[in-house]
Amino acid sequence: MSVKKIPLEVLFGDPELGQVQVAPDGRSVAFIAPWEGVKNLWVQDLATGARRRVTADRGRGIVAYGWLPSGLLVYMQDEGGDENWRLYAQDPEGGAPRLLTPGEGVQARILKAHPDFPDELLVLLNDRDPALHDVWRVNARTGERVRVLENPGYVGFLADERLRVRAAFRPTDDGGGELFVREGDAWRPLRRWGFEDGLSTWPLEVRGRTLYMSSSVGRETAALLAVDLATGEERVLAEDPGYDLPDNEGLLFHPRAERPEAVAVMRDRLGWIVLDPALEPDFARLAELEGDVYIANRDLANRVWAVREELDHRSPRYWIYDRETRELELLGDVLPALAAYTLAPRRTVRYRAKDGLEIEGYLTLPPGREPRNLPAVILPHGGPWHRDTWGFDPWAQWLANRGFAVLQPNFRGSTGYGKALLNAGNKQWGRAMQDDLSDAVRWLVEQGIADPRRVAIMGGSYGGYATLAGLAFTPELYAAGVDIVGPSNLFTLLETVPPYWKPMIALFYTRMGHPEHDADLLREVSPLFHADRIRAPLLIGQGANDPRVKRAESLQIVEALREKGKPVEYVEYPDEGHGFLKAENRLDFFRRAEAFLTRHLNP
Repeated sequence: MSVKKIPLEVLFGDPELGQVQVAPDGRSVAFIAPWEGVKNLWVQDLATGARRRVTADRGRGIVAYGWLPSGLLVYMQDEGGDENWRLYAQDPEGGAPRLLTPGEGVQARILKAHPDFPDELLVLLNDRDPALHDVWRVNARTGERVRVLENPGYVGFLADERLRVRAAFRPTDDGGGELFVREGDAWRPLRRWGFEDGLSTWPLEVRGRTLYMSSSVGRETAALLAVDLATGEERVLAEDPGYDLPDNEGLLFHPRAERPEAVAVMRDRLGWIVLDPALEPDFARLAELEGDVYIANRDLANRVWAVREELDHRSPRYWIYDRETRELELLGDVLPALAAYTLAPRRTVRYRAKDGLEIEGYLTLPPGREPRNLPAVILPHGGPWHRDTWGFDPWAQWLANRGFAVLQPNFRGSTGYGKALLNAGNKQWGRAMQDDLSDAVRWLVEQGIADPRRVAIMGGSYGGYATLAGLAFTPELYAAGVDIVGPSNLFTLLETVPPYWKPMIALFYTRMGHPEHDADLLREVSPLFHADRIRAPLLIGQGANDPRVKRAESLQIVEALREKGKPVEYVEYPDEGHGFLKAENRLDFFRRAEAFLTRHLNP
């Protein structure tokens, strides 16, 4: 079967329909789509289908936004990828945006909005101390801004339905966490958890006298709990024996009534646990869709839902669901041009690491080709405290379309699978975590899928580190590597974390290694110090303004390799940060990556 080549512009261009959100009154939706090559905000009337653009940005573009209950839009932008997010208010009827937060060197994060305060929201700003975010109350219509809480040392806050800050969280020195409750102006400790639960226990929401949290304390997988703020008594609302919950996008509260209605769980595919029986017919209706269902948002009456359907073999698409009529109306595809091409199915696979640990991952094979003796790419995710999920993945589809087998392992240290797998990655960068990727290569070869002489490794952030580590520590496995914003020296990575990560540095030390106490370990697993072992060609992409993995992480290994006469190509984008947000930069890099992989793996 002949399969048409999918243009990079189709796979990696800006979505035609992105981040759809239904308006509070349910009459329209907003979304992000390009205008003159830049992502802007648009609004569509649901009754007439008429669309209009409401912003006219020609620079960085808009990457995140939301509706306020009054019907105003608010959106975030940074400068050149520096992650110092600015918050703007935008009237959906048009007009100039209003800057709501300070600009230079200050990062804004949205904390809370509620229907009872239509134009107001709580915002976190680190204008007083770069390491700590204070809580401000902002009126998006007038621009008035008042500091309501000076941060005494926490990394996260929860506010209730009255926009009162009620709870706070901070990591402990052993890599665990501690939760505090606010009574008046005083803080009282509510509970503490240890290192083993430090990445699977988090506060989520607070309503009235109840705090909702995800917690693995006393269990293998994180469950959804309701905790009484006065007594500390807890109730388990939902749990799954094999997977953590809720999924990041998956805790649904009624927009006005203060109760949770459903919680998502990411198994090998996304599922839902319905907590409110009134929603069971709705989820039964949504289950008729072919793909995995994400609830993007809902109107204030909880009647009109914006739903994103994820599929592996076609573009994601958005639906408008009316709970009263149970009707689903297709709004559109995220990448409609994909409909003209054959995409590859994405299936769940499991293999055993050399120590017997079971690793789950996703395999994508070239459509129309026998899966025998293929060139292959191992594609480790970033984080590393993250995981890959089922659905459309442009990287995997690009590579499969070009003839590569693609395996994306959720190696030890990944989240979502319970704390045993998560904690098996402690201080295992470049060691057992990397062994899981090596075992993925061997599994592909044993299955007859991969040609052992034509395997590459590619990834971004931690995946970029894993690429460098793979080439340095197992040079016999890989014919090429592609690293995007990956750290090469764990000492300098830990020394240069953004200031607002400093309160969490104990977590990095306990999970990765301490620069003083574990100096030998960190040197052993830093690819920079083993550059002489790298023999496969390497392509590196870097954002000049990356605040997380500084450009020095890439420059130092490029210099080390060039001094040794090793083959390395380096490209830097002056207007990017931790990854490539702008379409022209993405397209440029993936053109280079395609030529590089074709040259060295001959698909």
